[in-house]
Amino acid sequence: MKPMKTIVIGSGGREHAIAWSLARSPLIEEVICIPGNGGTASEHKCRNVAVPVAETARVVEACSRELAGSPAGSFVVVGPEDPLAVGMADRLAEAGLRVVGPRQAGAALEASKDTAKRFMKKYGVACAASDTYGSAGEAIARVKEINGPVVVKADGLAAGKGVVVAPDAETAVGAIREFMVDATLGSAGSKVVIEEYLEGEEVSILAAVSVTPELAAAGKARVVPFVTARDHKRLNDGAVGPNTGGMGAIAPADGVDEAVLAAFRSDILEPTLRGLIAEGFDYRGFIFFGVMVTAKGPKLLEYNVRLGDPETQAVLPLMDFDFARMCAAIMDGSLDSFPFAWKRGYQCAPVAVSRGYPGSYPKGLPLSIDEAAVARLGAKVFVAGAQQDHRAGVPSGGADGLSSAPAGLVTSGGRVLAASAFGKTVEEARTRAYEALGAVSFEGMFYRRDIGLPGAAVSKTL
Repeated sequence: MKPMKTIVIGSGGREHAIAWSLARSPLIEEVICIPGNGGTASEHKCRNVAVPVAETARVVEACSRELAGSPAGSFVVVGPEDPLAVGMADRLAEAGLRVVGPRQAGAALEASKDTAKRFMKKYGVACAASDTYGSAGEAIARVKEINGPVVVKADGLAAGKGVVVAPDAETAVGAIREFMVDATLGSAGSKVVIEEYLEGEEVSILAAVSVTPELAAAGKARVVPFVTARDHKRLNDGAVGPNTGGMGAIAPADGVDEAVLAAFRSDILEPTLRGLIAEGFDYRGFIFFGVMVTAKGPKLLEYNVRLGDPETQAVLPLMDFDFARMCAAIMDGSLDSFPFAWKRGYQCAPVAVSRGYPGSYPKGLPLSIDEAAVARLGAKVFVAGAQQDHRAGVPSGGADGLSSAPAGLVTSGGRVLAASAFGKTVEEARTRAYEALGAVSFEGMFYRRDIGLPGAAVSKTL
């Protein structure tokens, strides 16, 4: 097989990890990142093309241009949820491109929490009890009736800001008013899901999905879970402070034994697969199961229709197989025979954020990474919110003006990067990851120091 080109759509730490994983494959000649970030710009075999993800038509045009004349089998991986929700995978397929990412119908499992809950209930997926409301008055009446801990979720995509775990009715009422009356999330908050509060510890289970009507008819439709992971959502040590997009991850997650995994497979994964088949979805990509491990067994909290962030930065380095070959198996329908294998050990990936995050934060701060020190630790820095500083006089390169060339880095987002490191034990992985963070610096840099410790992801707000 001739070396292929591949394209990764997105600009976060997850996309850097995906691009890095693809570039390590001997099958891949070049990874084009649209738009990519400051990390992907200098990654081995990677090149950025600066087209905004939100401009679907331009992205499809750029993908078609970049893959024109490339070897058979070349493909596109769609990283974030927003482009999937608006049909990016559909448009790419219509342009004749091979794509890893669900079509718009399947992407609705993340784009609408109401749709997801209806799907769970219809196909018997073990999940938290819930009701959906299109009226603020009815939603407020319901939380007052419950008069205790409850979870309020905006129906639409809200960049991680649409979920409030409320300890009491007063907090829940405030969240409902913010979402539905003040419209702080725009149309995403026009409906809300009022969900049962579950006690336990969350675990993230990423999975590869290869489902089409044709594969289902042939008995080859599959959802294959990866190793478990655990995100740490709260800003500060001890799982206190505001909710964030993720302050770090550990994989595998502690406290998830074979009994829990067996219950997950029978009560969550298998009903999900039956539902994907019954709905006739073309779902070839990834799915993220957000699971609460309760005293009564695992319960599904949410679906994400892509790989998680920052879980991806901890899970993908544990893969003891070729990520590009797995992507091909997803598209070709051979996932049922793909040889999955995982390194025996742990991967820890604490995240460094900008001062002020998750609120307002400065941008444009010079970022320094001692790559040699990171390499000596066997670690990897995955960049998220940082871009090249072209003010330093380094040309952007590329005849079309779209491509990027290596330059100094400056911060451009709240979550700036993750330092990911392997260890045979959790403590060894944690030690190496935090030593790697010590090789990174920017003004106001902040990170939690307890990522991967037992109980570090258990929220103390209730």
